[in-house]
Amino acid sequence: MTDPQKPTSLDVVIVGAGFSGLYLLHKLRGMGFSARVFEAADGVGGTWYWNRYPGARVDIESQEYSYSFSDELQDDWQWTERYAAQPELLAYLNHVADRFDLRGDIQLETRVSSAVFDEAAGRWTVSTDKGDLVSARFCIMATGSLSVTNDPKFEGMETFRGKSYHTGRWPHGGVDFTGQRVGVIGTGSSAIQSIPQIAAQADHLYVFQRTPNYSVPAHNGPIDQHKVEAWKTNRAELRQKARESGAGIVAVEPTEQSALAVSDEERREVFESRWKRGGFAIGGAFIDTAIDPAANATAAEFVAGKIRAIVKDPKVADILTPKTYPFGTKRLCVDTGYYETFNRDNVTLVDVSKAPIEAITPTGLRTSQAEYALDSIVFAIGFDAMTGALNAIDIRGRGGQSLREKWAGGPLTYLGLMVAGFPNLFTMTGPGSPSVLSNMVVSIEQHVEWIANLLAYMGDRQLSVIEASPQAEAGWVAHVNEVADMTLYPKANSWYLGANIPGKPRVFMPYVGGVGVYRQLCDDVAAKGYEGFALSAQGT
Repeated sequence: MTDPQKPTSLDVVIVGAGFSGLYLLHKLRGMGFSARVFEAADGVGGTWYWNRYPGARVDIESQEYSYSFSDELQDDWQWTERYAAQPELLAYLNHVADRFDLRGDIQLETRVSSAVFDEAAGRWTVSTDKGDLVSARFCIMATGSLSVTNDPKFEGMETFRGKSYHTGRWPHGGVDFTGQRVGVIGTGSSAIQSIPQIAAQADHLYVFQRTPNYSVPAHNGPIDQHKVEAWKTNRAELRQKARESGAGIVAVEPTEQSALAVSDEERREVFESRWKRGGFAIGGAFIDTAIDPAANATAAEFVAGKIRAIVKDPKVADILTPKTYPFGTKRLCVDTGYYETFNRDNVTLVDVSKAPIEAITPTGLRTSQAEYALDSIVFAIGFDAMTGALNAIDIRGRGGQSLREKWAGGPLTYLGLMVAGFPNLFTMTGPGSPSVLSNMVVSIEQHVEWIANLLAYMGDRQLSVIEASPQAEAGWVAHVNEVADMTLYPKANSWYLGANIPGKPRVFMPYVGGVGVYRQLCDDVAAKGYEGFALSAQGT
């Protein structure tokens, strides 16, 4: 613990030791900056430290969901599965921390409580729950887009005599549901991954679904060594292709063809081949499924047919089929045996859109139509996405303005990287960037490298303060909304809009224009001397 009267002086404070924080630390340290990472967990890994629920794994193929900044790192790490599971992803990030000797500048089990901009000094004063006080020229929030859990607020929760769990805060030792009656509330990504695993253990599993999600098969398995070799041979080209693509995922293989320009038979064949390939490949089948309702309906109809073919009970299949939003406008889920799980005798699907949950009881759960006796309840109800982690910290910019207050009507950023009135503060994969609509590792590397180039530019010119202008911020927010409104994404009440959090402003947060387009926009801003930013030497 440092003396609170004498703040430790650093060039950069980084908050979070996940994919973003680790690469930031490595990159900036290599440039000669003094930096410290504060991490609330007792280990590195970010998302992959916390998310340990049964079946947790990445939904992007392992080789693509990995760092590209070091050829040596790419050469010496071998993935074992097409879609890596949480333990392997956590092992990978620990390997990165060790390989680049990062741990000495990472302070674990330390939560940043406040960050206040000192206008006179042009520095951030960062305080932690351990009593640390640090003065830093730059503060970079690498807090993660999906890191603050959406906590359940059901009536009677405190009366439940069984065990309850949140998928975002799973016990590190795991949970044995053998012989238990288990209720899972929610059918988002973490539920869709965990439900097959829990069903295989539990005496009986009740799935409480409010809104069904579209899910596609992963077809996971041991990594194909032929593909590994092909990836190695063409790695540089494939990495560049990902950087210039829409989602940052080569495996999507997007086409330029309209779903409405081909025959019904040809369209079915395309969808079928993509379904067999697995994962997000189906999203690249046709160019217009995200923007044209008629084209989107063809994809929705195809997946609905798959659900009906897999789920034996037509009534259950119907409840599992989304009907209230376009295909792909909520995060598309990738599963292993999800729909098949509802053919098991020990699994019951409860439609809480028709019979809402009224209360958690001492012995289970009550809906408006029935009571369910449960030994354990799993809350798979997601996260306060994109803004939750930032709003959990008391961040104050010029004039003591609170970021929470500034964002009371929804997040405002320039390029998703900076906020007007908050100089020298950067947000990694924040609102207004491609973020959760992309391969996060591709977006993270772009952010880190853009910020690093900016800091080098400032150093060369003896500039010490950078701030987004209000005009540039307003223009970017308008652009993000304009691009979103050209698509079908806002048609869904998704967590992209904050719709899963009561009282949260309904604003479409990620930039839907694609990682390649976004990268070019950021590069153009830099090429024009960081257009839209005010840069100065302190005191000028």
